[in-house]
Amino acid sequence: MSTPLSIFSLEGKTAVVTGGGGVLGGAMAEGLAGAGAAVAVCDVRRELADACAQRIVEKGGKAKGYFLDVFQAETIKTCADAVVQDFGGIDILINAVGGNMKGATTSADQSFFDLPAEALRTVFDLNLVGGAVVPTQIFAKAMIDNPEGGSIINISSMNAFRPLTRIPGYSAAKAAVSNFTQWLSVHFAQEYNSKLRVNAIAPGFFLTEQNRFLLTDKETGAPTDRGKTIISHTPQGRYGDPEDLVGATIWLASDAARFVTGIVLPVDGGFSAFSGV
Repeated sequence: MSTPLSIFSLEGKTAVVTGGGGVLGGAMAEGLAGAGAAVAVCDVRRELADACAQRIVEKGGKAKGYFLDVFQAETIKTCADAVVQDFGGIDILINAVGGNMKGATTSADQSFFDLPAEALRTVFDLNLVGGAVVPTQIFAKAMIDNPEGGSIINISSMNAFRPLTRIPGYSAAKAAVSNFTQWLSVHFAQEYNSKLRVNAIAPGFFLTEQNRFLLTDKETGAPTDRGKTIISHTPQGRYGDPEDLVGATIWLASDAARFVTGIVLPVDGGFSAFSGV
């Protein structure tokens, strides 16, 4: 007998997670596997993809690691072909590749006027072009003819709602990811498959290697002034744990969200709702 919770099941589905070797991508990959999906864990760091897949297998799930470099479209095509051959198709795509870099960040040593154009291009390409557009062009070809459609989930950011100081390239790129998500949701539904959904998750503040240099003192590990401000503006009073993304990921990937497309969902401890007063 089916139960209300059965609509969250991903049994029989195959999920691709780009950036699955990372902290957040890995948590989402393991969460999808826990809901029943077979998971293709894809990352430029193949050893981390394999390690994530191994953790899934050790817990009784089904997964395999793959190499993928979002700056090299041919590696994405090779990866997609291998996933289809190994698993028979693709039902879910999580575009979890992204990040920032010091070169695209203003500081006491680097003003806005000194930001290298190449660093800004790299951040924009990493988060939008390579991080969302090109992988979707390639992986979604295996999804558009699925009778039951599928789910594509991009990773946006709080910066898409309200740009933060010091990170103009990352903020602009993530705002573009949100816009692309909305555009693609309409395009796919109208032009290809009304059951192929496209949404985005906008994580709040999760302490990762990409932002640690901004939020903690590298010598002491204590919060920087920026880190203290973020916590004071997060009503739940903490950084997010990677597992906090799992529920939203499973919901958007499953039939529980079958009439949900074109949204950008904050998972932020209340940051986007707080005015600061």
